[in-house]
This record gives sequence, C-alpha cells and structure tokens, in this order.
Amino acid sequence: MSEFTLTAETGRPTGSSATRRLRREGKIPGVVYGHGTEPLSVAIDAAALRVALNGESGTNQLLELDADGSSLLVLARVLQRHPVRGTVTHIDFQITSRDETVTVEVPLSLIGDAVEVRHADGQVDQQLFAVSVSATPDKIPTVLELDISELVPGQALRVSDLTLPAGVVAETDPESAIVIANVGRAEEVEEVAEAIEGEAIEGDAATEPDES
Repeated sequence: MSEFTLTAETGRPTGSSATRRLRREGKIPGVVYGHGTEPLSVAIDAAALRVALNGESGTNQLLELDADGSSLLVLARVLQRHPVRGTVTHIDFQITSRDETVTVEVPLSLIGDAVEVRHADGQVDQQLFAVSVSATPDKIPTVLELDISELVPGQALRVSDLTLPAGVVAETDPESAIVIANVGRAEEVEEVAEAIEGEAIEGDAATEPDES
C-alpha cells in the first residue's frame, strides 16, 4: 500500500474558539500519538484529508504527515464527525511503521448469487459489515469478499469462512455470523403443513383397531 502525503501544521492553538476558527478556515484539528512520543497537536487541510481517505483503502489508507519537515507514517484511528452534516470535526493519527502489525477494521463485500435461498423465497441477512484484522500496513486489504453462491436456507456463513490474504489474521471471533440465510415464508408454511400432516398420520395409526 502506497502512502498519501498530507501537510500537518503543528503548534495549533487549542480551545473551543480556536478550534471553530480552524474549521472555518477549512482545516481539521487533530492529534498524533504513538511510539512513545508526546501527543502532537496538528491541523490538516479538510479537502486534502477527504481526498486521502476517500480512496479504495478508506480510513485504512497509510498516510505520511509532513509535520514541519519531519515525516511521520500514520494511520487515521479516531474520526469524530458532525452529528448532522457528517463531516470530520477531529481526527486522531497513530504513528506506525511499514513492518509493524496493526489492527484495523476492513469492510466486507458479499459476492455471488444465493440461488437456493432466492428460490426458497428466503433472504440473505447480513449481520456483519466489517471485521477486525491484524496485518502490516502494506498487507491491509481494502475489502474482504465472501462468496454466498453456495448458501442454502437455514445456513450461516461465519468469519471462519472468509479467505484471508497471506499475512492477514482475523481478530473478530471466528464463530461470528456474517450472513444468515433466513427461510422464506412459503417454505415455512410448507414445513408446518408437512409437520401437521405427519402428526395426523401418526395419530390415525395410533387409533386403528388391533385385528391380531
């Protein structure tokens, strides 16, 4: 994964009024931490940050912060957003290195057509939309795909069913269900009818006179 370079202004003023002024200027306040360093207050250009984090890697994009001539390799860790507009209002960056194992959330994508579920008038209910994985920054996948083509009614596919790239380890519980194939209403009715019919046959057999 190649890094995206951002300019980080250091020594930004703190406090509510100063923070509001920064945002009016199109900048986002942030903090850089990690590797035993003192937290560093920075300001990042909002437009540049949007470009950096709106690519294929999303918030897992490896970033190089140019902070007053010092180059820091970081990952975006905590993004605070405006409750209405959804824009980023504050960001935490964690210092990392190319050979350091980090834990991140990777989005899930379902591929294929669950034909048997569809023909049974069922539906595929997605339970998880991202999983936690550990890997070095260069091996962090942009997305993890799960093929649901062989899914059948009543079946669940779990984190353990994912095919992970080399060097990537799932941290989410392997038994956590990603998708569940719910039985369709028509099939449920048919099963109930069959159960009732079976009970009736057993009842008739039990009441037949013994001719022996």
